[in-house]
Amino acid sequence: MQITFLGTSSGVPTRSRNVSSVALRLPQRAEVWLFDCGEGTQHQFLRSDFKSSQIRRIFVTHMHGDHIFGLPGLLASCGMAGTGQQQIDIYGPTELGKYLEACRRYSKTQSSYPIKVHVTEPGIVYEDSDYTVICQRLKHRIPAHGYRIVEKDRTGHFDVKKAANLGIPPGPIYGQLKQGKVVTLADGRKVNGADLCGPTIVGRKLAYCTDTVFCESAIELAENADVLIHEATFSHQDAGLAYQRMHSTSTMAAQVALEAQAKQLIMTHFSPRYAPGNDIELSDLLTEAQAIFPKTLMAKDFFTYDIKRGSDQASKPVKVSA
Repeated sequence: MQITFLGTSSGVPTRSRNVSSVALRLPQRAEVWLFDCGEGTQHQFLRSDFKSSQIRRIFVTHMHGDHIFGLPGLLASCGMAGTGQQQIDIYGPTELGKYLEACRRYSKTQSSYPIKVHVTEPGIVYEDSDYTVICQRLKHRIPAHGYRIVEKDRTGHFDVKKAANLGIPPGPIYGQLKQGKVVTLADGRKVNGADLCGPTIVGRKLAYCTDTVFCESAIELAENADVLIHEATFSHQDAGLAYQRMHSTSTMAAQVALEAQAKQLIMTHFSPRYAPGNDIELSDLLTEAQAIFPKTLMAKDFFTYDIKRGSDQASKPVKVSA
């Protein structure tokens, strides 16, 4: 799993930062999932090594323009690319489907590939054999959701040599053992496949929380996450503005990461008011957050972060029962 930030400004773009969009690359599937799609996202794609034909899912947090204005253009470009685009599944608020339909209708845009819009409600919004995506309501001026992406645990590496030493013949039985199943051999012995596999490969967890003021649901989404992406629109010194506009300060983002016991916090969605040369600069926001949660990074456009795998089990002896 690899995260790339395509836009890290709040409200409006700046010379160095586009508005909100984060790409999650899933190399084993050659897929890209987008989280929000602010104006200019397709231009950011052109400046990256992503291909629009790899986009399979787009998760939208809420209906503010800096999170959705890039969708119509991106979808239209995907349709005109002629690259055999697969269906794109889009997840977001009730109004999202109506918005996209209006854009298509009034611009006379014809789509050459299927688009399916799913209305998000708190709970599981997508699940397959490898991933689960959960959303929760955040605390913003309009209805907004955060997302939690959970990679499912996988059985560890199957030790073929151990299996051979136990006299287990190669064949379909190996497939069952690789899945951790208990298998009865032809001679009546029972072998637990889990004992022939290495440490469980623990699934990675990513949380995406924007736009929101500090809230408990953000902590729930970020619980034990390998990476928490959290908005930090304002400095702690501008907390009054943060509460007024229902956005987070750097210290709120850090507090969420601390209480959720996340492993890494990456802040994004910064107000343009903290440009270089102003009384408060973005470096000050990073200092504020790291005072609470040291494992904090500050995103910039095209910043890429790899979420590494881990394991939570030591190897164990093989037990064979008669």
